[in-house]
Amino acid sequence: MWNPFRPKQEEKQKRIDEALSRSTERSKATGQSQEEVLSPSMEENCRRFEELFRDNDTIICRKIQNACYPWLEYRLYYSDGMVNTSLLHDGVLRPLVESNEKPGRDLAESLSKQILTASDIQISEKWKDVCDGVTYGDAILFVPSSSRALILSAKNFQLRGVEEPEAERVLSGPREGFNEGLLNNLTLVRRRLRTHDLKIKFRTFGRRTQTKGCICYLDSLVNKDILKLLEDRLSHIDIDGVLDTNYLSELFRDSKFSPFRSTGYTERPDVVAAKLLEGRIAIFLDGTPVVLTVPYLFIENFQNSEDYYLNFFYTSFSRVLRILGFFLTVTVPGFYIAIVAFHHEMLPTPLLINIASERTGVPLPASAEAFIMLIVFDILRETGVRMPSNIGQALSIVGALVIGQAAVEARLVAAPMIIIVGITGITGLLVPRMNAPIIFVRIFILIGASVFGLFGMMLTLCTLFIHMLNLDSFGVSQLTPSGKLQFQQIKDMAIRAPWWKMIQLPKRTAWSTIRQKTPPRRKE
Repeated sequence: MWNPFRPKQEEKQKRIDEALSRSTERSKATGQSQEEVLSPSMEENCRRFEELFRDNDTIICRKIQNACYPWLEYRLYYSDGMVNTSLLHDGVLRPLVESNEKPGRDLAESLSKQILTASDIQISEKWKDVCDGVTYGDAILFVPSSSRALILSAKNFQLRGVEEPEAERVLSGPREGFNEGLLNNLTLVRRRLRTHDLKIKFRTFGRRTQTKGCICYLDSLVNKDILKLLEDRLSHIDIDGVLDTNYLSELFRDSKFSPFRSTGYTERPDVVAAKLLEGRIAIFLDGTPVVLTVPYLFIENFQNSEDYYLNFFYTSFSRVLRILGFFLTVTVPGFYIAIVAFHHEMLPTPLLINIASERTGVPLPASAEAFIMLIVFDILRETGVRMPSNIGQALSIVGALVIGQAAVEARLVAAPMIIIVGITGITGLLVPRMNAPIIFVRIFILIGASVFGLFGMMLTLCTLFIHMLNLDSFGVSQLTPSGKLQFQQIKDMAIRAPWWKMIQLPKRTAWSTIRQKTPPRRKE
């Protein structure tokens, strides 16, 4: 069938291909080809290296001459501020100068095995490895008459300490949080999962940033089909730079235009360990404390790591409150507008008279009031988040009180609308993971209620529910349970069952479903 948009799509794709081709040609012209190998001449390699990093004053070059064999001269390159100079001095410079051992025929091999005492030494003949190493905090050692270079691990990054994430604070439980170091984050997870079953596969993202990342999973629990699908999607990502995990999330997610997430995210190592124990896969990225987890179920929007550190009675009640809060924050404005504007008969007469008297003299209809006040509330909330904590909190509270009271006294807004907006905003804070979806869903329902009353509200709710039923995350339905409805499938959804009842893992995420053996019956 003829598609009128196909010529434009083909022309757009042609322009993209031409731009990529020109970028590749420029990279080759400046000597940045990823497949080139080193020359047997050290002088040629040094000249090429200095040409690649021309106009970069942070690159330091050290010429090293052996005391016993003056004809042996080495060149050491590293990026100032990214390496541990003490480690280089003790493990590289001093052995090269003071060694009296005559190097063998393969100079690079003999240096790595007999002379240098650095903890991690990689020998490579590719310029790609050399460039990646020096830009990631390693030192590069060129040796005479060798087409291979030594990449010496000497990283010394300045990172934040391990502290509790601001957005995921808990009353009871671990206080550790991820920072911007990839290896530090992996260490925090490995300390909790001390098993050979934990698998870590490194990857590189971004043609220019060359950002290090990895996928992490438990081999005996992960669903191999989901793992294969994730690796396939990651392998098809072709972008110039990746600076945060949200880049990856938007590129490989299901339902790209849905307001609801299809990948989980967290800054807590205990949460990642718990997800891995349920058969999920974690995606780490260097330079960000946020870790993605897949597949992602809709009920995870209402779960909290604290749910498993406190009594199951209290956590079940808290989870029900979060679900109720989500329902109220998206429906209360629309329900109020539908009742006030279309269905007066549903209100008791005294309440209807009070609302009508409060709306006397208000120039705008109720639906316009609701839209304006919700936008003002979101403005105040965003202002409070972006500003410094000591100012933002006071500004948001004082701003809400002052603006609300002034608007009511000036007869610009009715007093009941302030109450409705306040309830909407407070209940929305119960589910911080759904801040973005709540804004769009709330407006969608409010538009339906403003046009068709309760009929429009129910129509939009049904549309929303149908959309939620069709949400997938890597082939796993986010909302619909698989198979027969059993207790073990709903034990950790709206309520949290006690630990002695959690016998099986979620079937939708784990390959193996056995969490623990069935506890013996207690004698009464």
